[in-house]
Amino acid sequence: MFNWLKKIFAPPVERLPQLEMFRDNLDNLPKIQQITGYATRTYRSGDEAAWCRIMEGNVGSNWTTEKCRAQLIRDPRFQAENLFFITHNDDPIASACAWKTPGQSPETGEVHMVAAHADHRGKGLGHLLNALVLHRLKNLGYRKAHLKTDDWRLPAIKTYLDAGFQPLNTHESHPERWEAIYAQLKIKK
Repeated sequence: MFNWLKKIFAPPVERLPQLEMFRDNLDNLPKIQQITGYATRTYRSGDEAAWCRIMEGNVGSNWTTEKCRAQLIRDPRFQAENLFFITHNDDPIASACAWKTPGQSPETGEVHMVAAHADHRGKGLGHLLNALVLHRLKNLGYRKAHLKTDDWRLPAIKTYLDAGFQPLNTHESHPERWEAIYAQLKIKK
């Protein structure tokens, strides 16, 4: 009868921070292997709407071209040659960015905003995006790589592990969450 009171006076639910992963060197990087039927390129002026379609529901929501410009393109860290697209029939369908995140050491670059359109998943695009970004980070002079991800992005996490990333526990919830992820992926530690 008074369940609404419980909701009103219940303590706020803490949103858990994203999971983090780290690659302690940029040696022995995965090869950049093109995938039949797909091409790779970097950002071109006017790609904002395509980027928003790729990100929507994968990395945030309610993306607009203006929000993309404000949060990505106009950011002083943005460089067109660091934002990668995979295209299918010239249509951008996957993307990732080589990035510098504030607070990271100067030798650590970021694998940032990785996503693929649902119709094209399961074809190795994540592996290709990781390879493109990691090679770019190395060419930019970084020696290590970092990324953030979400628990539900199991296929992405698997590609990050395959690319040499390891879990980085920066919150008390991380070890238990990683244990659950390893179990779901059927990976023994």
